[in-house]
Amino acid sequence: MLTARALTGLADRVVVIERDALPDGPAPRKGLPQARHAHMLWSGGVRAVADLLPGITEALHDVGARRAPVTTDMVVLGPRGWFRRWPESHHVILAGRDLLDATIRTQVLTDPRVELLTDTEVLGLVGDARAVTGVRVRARGATGTAAAAGAGGEAGAGAGVAVEVGAEWVISAGLVVDATGRGSRAGGWLAGLGLGEVERREVDSGLAYASRLYLAPEQARSGFPIVNVQPDPRDGAPGRAGFLLPVEDGRWIVTLNGTRGAEPSTENDDFVRFAREELRHPVIGELLEQAEPLSDVAYTRATVNRRHFYERVPDWPENFAVLGDALAAYNPLYGHGLAVAAQSAVILRDVVRRHGWGAPGLSRRIQKAVAGPAGTAWDLAVGQDVFYPGATENGPTLRDRLVAAYVGRLMHTATGNGRIARRVTDVTSLERGPEVLLGPSVLAAAAVGPLKPALTGPPLTGDELKRAGLQ
Repeated sequence: MLTARALTGLADRVVVIERDALPDGPAPRKGLPQARHAHMLWSGGVRAVADLLPGITEALHDVGARRAPVTTDMVVLGPRGWFRRWPESHHVILAGRDLLDATIRTQVLTDPRVELLTDTEVLGLVGDARAVTGVRVRARGATGTAAAAGAGGEAGAGAGVAVEVGAEWVISAGLVVDATGRGSRAGGWLAGLGLGEVERREVDSGLAYASRLYLAPEQARSGFPIVNVQPDPRDGAPGRAGFLLPVEDGRWIVTLNGTRGAEPSTENDDFVRFAREELRHPVIGELLEQAEPLSDVAYTRATVNRRHFYERVPDWPENFAVLGDALAAYNPLYGHGLAVAAQSAVILRDVVRRHGWGAPGLSRRIQKAVAGPAGTAWDLAVGQDVFYPGATENGPTLRDRLVAAYVGRLMHTATGNGRIARRVTDVTSLERGPEVLLGPSVLAAAAVGPLKPALTGPPLTGDELKRAGLQ
């Protein structure tokens, strides 16, 4: 939807081709299984969404989404200890994924230049190795309205008239953008046009996700902080982590996860036990004992880090681009997929504006430009995951070890130095690039270490403990 919005006004017509039959409001759909798990939109992504859709943050607030300051409203046990709750540096938007999707979709589809084809599947690209001229599609149901499995959609800008051939037809387009997420088949489509195999890398920590919705204790249904217990990927053991995110309607969405050999159970009765006994601190389990479960456990293993290096393809075709998780998919533990997708949509718009619709080499410029935010999020994710047993065939490289050692020192320093905590969140919020962590003052601070002593427990206030029923 954000890709469609980015292209609106740059082409006469924008067509979104969506495999799912979409609900009218914030409700589940088969093609978005990750929606059952914890999501948050970092401020780098919030700014990108607001750039494309002015007023969207107010619209989200009106339907129950919450703006949470970083790190003020965050209780986080990092790999090197508990972080203090420093004054606000950045922020996140907290909402269920269904609510976020439905609110953005409503805003985008108010523009009559955006057309939506639901329950429709893209079968492949039309064109050749030099240029893509459209897509071949098929209605997934007898009437084109049945519910469909699968995920994501393609946005075709400048599309011509659809010509139906039985249950299949071709949509011509001046630009085809693959925004299909983890299930992208772009590599195979390009091979079908005569292009060679695309370089890609995978780092698979074997992470499994188990999530459940809870109704918070009555006094903790507003203004409660995020609670996050992280693993230490360099201790040689499988990693176990947990997130508690306050979302709309006084609910908490809680995601527990474990890497290969430490996966959480799919059973409802084991959810709180895992939170209490398997994580590095029992605080999330203690909070859940005071809350009311509202759903069964949702489970997924689709968490592999996978990056396609499309920007390195020597003969990239005209009129085709790949964005979001279709380009680079990250372990959801780090919460960067939504923000990178939003930033990539803004980059797409800006590159087309700068060089002009149909300019020679436009698609290659788009692909190289979106590799920037994708690469930053990739480094943040694999810099942690590469250390888990079995994540890669050969284990971490020397570069991985050197970068991790420095990042580990920074994280340790950030537990007791507010200025360094802000620099770290500059990067994790995707508002600035990792080069800010290499400035002389940051290097010097890392050498000195934290300025305040380590915290011995979670920095929940007395009022928060009381409201959550723990005091």
